[in-house]
Amino acid sequence: MKATGIVRRIDELGRVVIPKEIRRTQRIRRGDPLEIFTTGDGEVIFKKYSPVGEMNGVAAQYVEVLNRSFALTAFVADRDRILAVSGTGRRELADRSISLPLEKLMDARKPYQNEGRADHAVLPCEGSPRVLLCAVPIIAAGDVTGAVGLLTEDRTAVPDDAQRKALSVAAAFLAKQMEE
Repeated sequence: MKATGIVRRIDELGRVVIPKEIRRTQRIRRGDPLEIFTTGDGEVIFKKYSPVGEMNGVAAQYVEVLNRSFALTAFVADRDRILAVSGTGRRELADRSISLPLEKLMDARKPYQNEGRADHAVLPCEGSPRVLLCAVPIIAAGDVTGAVGLLTEDRTAVPDDAQRKALSVAAAFLAKQMEE
């Protein structure tokens, strides 16, 4: 564990404020769920909770099926990192932080598709050799919890109807699994 040197007091309602610089570096946003752990040494540990992360096994199976169906790299991400990847470049992408443009696409709550313009291609994470072909946000119980997407090395590729529809089905399926 890394010491920050920051000390905060608990208020009369039992609350403690997580400093802005920690929230920013850990990408904790207003409304984000946090898991609370305790140790036998009296430590209290807050960890960002990822509902998509709870379904890592199902997500891994789903991206494998998408990869086989389209011969493209497929991924599932939560709001912070890529959780499951299948296909070429899997090792370079797994467990990497998502890019700011991908985070913004999720916040927009709409499906994304590459327009075929190399200068507008969106990277799933910084330094990735592959770009988003298409992606669909996973919306469970009204909250954006992540995204499912297909990647390509061709920055001018445009997704076909089957690819867009398959990702919509994947996002809806994963959202339904989280709600149950």
